[in-house]
Amino acid sequence: MALLDQDPVVRADPKENRGRFRVLSGGDLAALRLWLLTRVSVFLLVGASAWIFSGDANAKRPVPYLQRWAQWDWEHYQHIAQYGYFNPDHPGRVPLEAFFPGFPLLVRAVHVVVPDWVLAGLLVSFVAGAVAMVALRRLADLEAPGTGERAVLLLLLAPTAVFLAAGYTEALFLAFAIPAWLAARRGRWWLAGLLAGCSAVVRVSGLFLGCALVVEFLLGASGLLGRVRAGERVGRVLLQAPALAFPFLSTFAYAAYLHAKTGDWLAWQHAQEKGWYRRFMSPVDTFLNTWHAAVDGLYPTQFAWMFRIEILTVAVGVALTGWLLARRRWGEATWVGLQVVALGTSFWYFSVPRAALLWWPLWIGLAAWSRRRPGALTAYLVTVAPFMVVFTLAFSTGRWAG
Repeated sequence: MALLDQDPVVRADPKENRGRFRVLSGGDLAALRLWLLTRVSVFLLVGASAWIFSGDANAKRPVPYLQRWAQWDWEHYQHIAQYGYFNPDHPGRVPLEAFFPGFPLLVRAVHVVVPDWVLAGLLVSFVAGAVAMVALRRLADLEAPGTGERAVLLLLLAPTAVFLAAGYTEALFLAFAIPAWLAARRGRWWLAGLLAGCSAVVRVSGLFLGCALVVEFLLGASGLLGRVRAGERVGRVLLQAPALAFPFLSTFAYAAYLHAKTGDWLAWQHAQEKGWYRRFMSPVDTFLNTWHAAVDGLYPTQFAWMFRIEILTVAVGVALTGWLLARRRWGEATWVGLQVVALGTSFWYFSVPRAALLWWPLWIGLAAWSRRRPGALTAYLVTVAPFMVVFTLAFSTGRWAG
């Protein structure tokens, strides 16, 4: 399979596949089917939690359904969408500069026609997730033919997949980032750069995607080195190089906005440090801090359990990065590796399971591997998928879920 080869696919003329961006194939429809069916499951689970886990054993009525989705970071996204970053009449409880503006801006736009803020956020994630799943299916089938639908299924049943349904940034980011990577693999660098630039308005991860695109442009099969090896002229590819600046410009634009408001070019980083202890530390100290939080009885069981999941997910990220490097998948290794380094050099591991949703090489690689191992898909479903239920119930009842 192509993903397992050291020399990637993408030897054909990228023009051959351009029409696929505009027409839904049978595989695309299968991906959308999986997205819709799993949305039904997740929405029903959250509805059940409103009845079964009300928080009051004597309650006669469930918690309002949409309130179950108004958890954790959603409060901050809604605050930004409703009042902006620096409204003195509505100060946020945490430094809101830590959140990039793309998702709140889109929620604000949808709210023009959808009166409820939570529902507006859910709709943004619903539509964005559908786009992301179609893109993942296409990318997986390009990298490892026949794995597209399976890659989508594995992602949608991942433990923290509830965040693809919630009013969070993961679905919207993937709706830009995966098509950006798909465009890059097809040699459409201007489109890749523009989409990556949009992703960088949603999450700081867009900056890592920009770095990965630069590596892919230099070393990938559809970039400079690939064209040279194929005996093709590189002039046309070089003319597309400026497109790689878009994600960096997007990140700079947000930093410039915060500087204009606060006088601090590093306002985003300082907000992360103040609100979430995300200051730079050595990897050893980061691991030890997380380990003590997980096993020393310092925190309630729900937090200690999640810290253990954080450690496990970092281990998966390290292994995935090593595997990609061994396969000479330099671009994907950069994409995953930079995130692992950033998340692994903070005060402790935090929100890594959620970040793993963005590691599309993981889901494509697992899909390709499971096709060659009879029973692997069944083993995944019976061991991993149940945790999707656990995390969904944890999130909807206000417990930390990644």
